[in-house]
Amino acid sequence: MRILLIEDTIDIAFAIASKLEKEGYHVTTVYDGAEGEELAVNGSFDLIVLDINLPRRDGFEILRSMREQSLSSPVLVITARNQITDKIDLLELGADDYLVKPFDLRELVARIRAVARRHMGVAQPLIRLGDLTINLSQRSVMHGEEPLDFGKREFDVLEMLATRFNVTVPKDMLVLKLFGHEDTGTPNAIELLISRVRKKLENSSLEIVTQRSVGYLLRLKAS
Repeated sequence: MRILLIEDTIDIAFAIASKLEKEGYHVTTVYDGAEGEELAVNGSFDLIVLDINLPRRDGFEILRSMREQSLSSPVLVITARNQITDKIDLLELGADDYLVKPFDLRELVARIRAVARRHMGVAQPLIRLGDLTINLSQRSVMHGEEPLDFGKREFDVLEMLATRFNVTVPKDMLVLKLFGHEDTGTPNAIELLISRVRKKLENSSLEIVTQRSVGYLLRLKAS
């Protein structure tokens, strides 16, 4: 997989590139927003890791330019900004995921893998995890041969967790994806939805784990 890394802090860029190359990825690193935009638009990359605060062109401008030109390359944003408005803007501009600095490089690798799986799986609507089969196009869930009944937002929660399997999904990302700007999109509403989904999965081989003060992770139950 070819990854374009756009990050202007040299030591951070070096650490990220070194880790990704050890994981078997081919990494092209640029330190300037304008050069990064040119490569993002005209290059051929499987995934882009994009910083926000860049010289000449910031990450918002690069992401906007890509989506205006209908470029669908998946973009994982890394940012020091932790404001909810910035996260909303990133998701609405078409970012596939974001990670707030500082972060563990192992989590970055896990999120890259999750984004890549989702992107490559666009044409394949079925997700099979353990004894669960999730049909994204029909919005249906099967536990073995038994259909499970999921409401709209319950299915949305399951889809977000399943497409990021074994990766922690931040609670505020769930709020943004499920409720947008609605006042009903509170952390308590997310906790209620998680509780409902947990109950429906209790006889399956999967479980939802709460990462306290961070978010939720879908994984196989320990044997």
